[in-house]
Amino acid sequence: MDYIKYAILAGLAVVSYMLLLAWQEDYPPVAPASPSEQLSAIPPAGDLPVAVPTQTDVADIPVVSTPGVSAIVESGNSNTNTLITVKTDVLNVTIDRVGGDIVFVSLPQHATRLENPDEAFVLLENTGARTYVAQSGLIGRNGIDTTQRPLYSASASEFQLENGQNQLQVDLSYTDAQGVQIVKRFSFQRSDYLINISYEVNNSTANAWSANVFGQIKRGSYNDPTQTSGFGMASFLGFSTTTPEDNYLKIPFSDIDSSQGGHEIDGGWVALSQHYFISVFVPPAETRNAFSFRRNNLNEYIGGFTTPEFTVAPNSTGSREIGFYAGPKDQYRLREIAPWLDRTIDYGWLWFVASPIYWLLTQINKFVNNYGWSILILTLIVKGVFFQLSATSYRSMANMRRVMPKMNQLKERYGDDKMKLQKATMELYKKEKINPFGGCLPMLVQMPVFIALYWVLLESVELRHAPWILWINDLSVMDPYFVLPLLMGVSMYVQFLLNPTPQDPTQAKIMKFMPVVMTVFFLWFPAGLVLYWLANSVLGIAQQWYITRKIDAEYAAKEAVKS
Repeated sequence: MDYIKYAILAGLAVVSYMLLLAWQEDYPPVAPASPSEQLSAIPPAGDLPVAVPTQTDVADIPVVSTPGVSAIVESGNSNTNTLITVKTDVLNVTIDRVGGDIVFVSLPQHATRLENPDEAFVLLENTGARTYVAQSGLIGRNGIDTTQRPLYSASASEFQLENGQNQLQVDLSYTDAQGVQIVKRFSFQRSDYLINISYEVNNSTANAWSANVFGQIKRGSYNDPTQTSGFGMASFLGFSTTTPEDNYLKIPFSDIDSSQGGHEIDGGWVALSQHYFISVFVPPAETRNAFSFRRNNLNEYIGGFTTPEFTVAPNSTGSREIGFYAGPKDQYRLREIAPWLDRTIDYGWLWFVASPIYWLLTQINKFVNNYGWSILILTLIVKGVFFQLSATSYRSMANMRRVMPKMNQLKERYGDDKMKLQKATMELYKKEKINPFGGCLPMLVQMPVFIALYWVLLESVELRHAPWILWINDLSVMDPYFVLPLLMGVSMYVQFLLNPTPQDPTQAKIMKFMPVVMTVFFLWFPAGLVLYWLANSVLGIAQQWYITRKIDAEYAAKEAVKS
C-alpha cells in the first residue's frame, strides 16, 4: 500500500505545482522599468499624466500649455450644471463638460439586484463614497488639459438614442487662446458598450498645433460590488494590460502600492477588471503608446496611457481617436476590440481550455435557453468525452476494492515487515492484473478540464441573475436553502463508499471527513457551480456503480468456471 500512498503524494505534488503556476500568473512580480519606460511613465504631481518626450517624440515638450480663451476650471471642481447625460439602449452615461470626462455609467441591461430589475447596475460613479471615472484629454505642447481643465460647451444637456436610430454623436466644443477649435466627439452605437472618443482639431492659425492624447481610469480601493461570497471565490479586482513581454498582465492594486511602473507598446490597452464587468481604454493601434500605473494622494489608483504627439499644420484640420469600453465581460466583443483583450475574462492559466468550454456552453444555451439545464447538458457532454478515461480509473478502483480483503490478510501476516509486505503486495497486483496507478493517472488527465469548467462558470456574466428552476432564480449566488450543496455532500459521501478504503487509518479518516469539509466550502458557492459539481458527482456515481457491478460479475463468473 505504500505505492498507493506515494501515488497520492505524487498527485498532490502535481496539483501543488499547478497551483504555484496559477499563483505566479495571478500575482507576477513587478519588474523594474527600463530607462525608456521610466521616461514615458513619470508620475505627475496631480492626477493627469505629464507629456514627456519618448524615443519617437521631439524633445523639450513643455508640461503646461497657455490657458485658452474658453472657460477654464480647476481640476476636479465641477457641479451638476456641467453634466451631460446620454442614454442608449445599453448605456446610461454622464459626461462632465469640465475636461469631458465620463463620470457615471450604468447598464440598463444588467440590474443591480434581481428583485429590482428596473434599477440599472452602476459601473462608473463619482460620489463621496466611491470614485470610478474615465478621464481623457489633450496634454503636451498645446494641450488644453493641465492642472486646470477646459470647460467644453455643448448643444444640449441631454442626449438619447431614439428608436430606429443606430448611432448617436455628442460633440463638446472648445476654443483655445490661439483660436484653435477643438471638438471632443463621443460616438455611441446601438447595442454596443464601446464609446469612440475623437478629437477633431481645426487649426485656423499660422502656427502648427501639437498635443498628446491621454486616457486613464481612476478608481478608489473599495471592494468589488459584484463579488459573490464564498471561500476562495474572489475574482480579480485591479488593472490589466498587454505588454511586449506578456500578452495579458494583471496589476493588482497592491503592486501599484509598492511600485509605480509603466511600459510602451504599439497599440495596447488598459483595463480595470472586476467580477463580470470591465472598463477599458484603447488607444490608437497604429501608434506607440506609453502606459503608466500609479496612486494619487487620495489613495485612488490610476491606470492609463499617453499617445505620441500628433501635429496639425497651420490652416488645416486633424484628428485622433481612442476607444472606451464600459460593460459586461463579453468574450467575443472584447476580442474584436483589441488583441488579447478577451483574456480579461480571467480563466487563469487554463484559458486555452476554458475558452472552447465557454463557447460550447453558449451554443447549448442557444437551444435550451436556460443556463441551469445548459450546465447539466455541458457536464454530461464533458463526462461523455472522458468516459473511457473515467472507466479506466473506476475499473482500477473496483479491482482494488475487490482484492482489499486479501491485502488486509497480507498486512496481518507480515505485520510491520514493510519489505515483505511490499513484495507480497506487488505479487498480488501482478497475479490479479491490477495497476496501482490506474486509478490516479486518468483523474489527473481530466483535472485541467474540470478546473477550466469551474472558472468558466465562475466568470461568465451570463449566469448573473440567470434562473434555473423552483427556488434557484440566480445561478450566480448561493442556494438560499443550501439544498444543492447538501445534495453534493451526500453524493461525495456515496462516492467515498464506492472507493476502496485506504489501509492507512489516518488517511481513511481524512477521506471519510472530506465530504463534510467540501460541503461546508460549497455552502456559499454560486448555485451554478454547485449544480455542476453535483451533476458531475452523480454521473460519476452512476458510472462507478455500473463498472463495479460489471467487474464483480466478471470475477464471479471466472470463479464459477474454476470451481
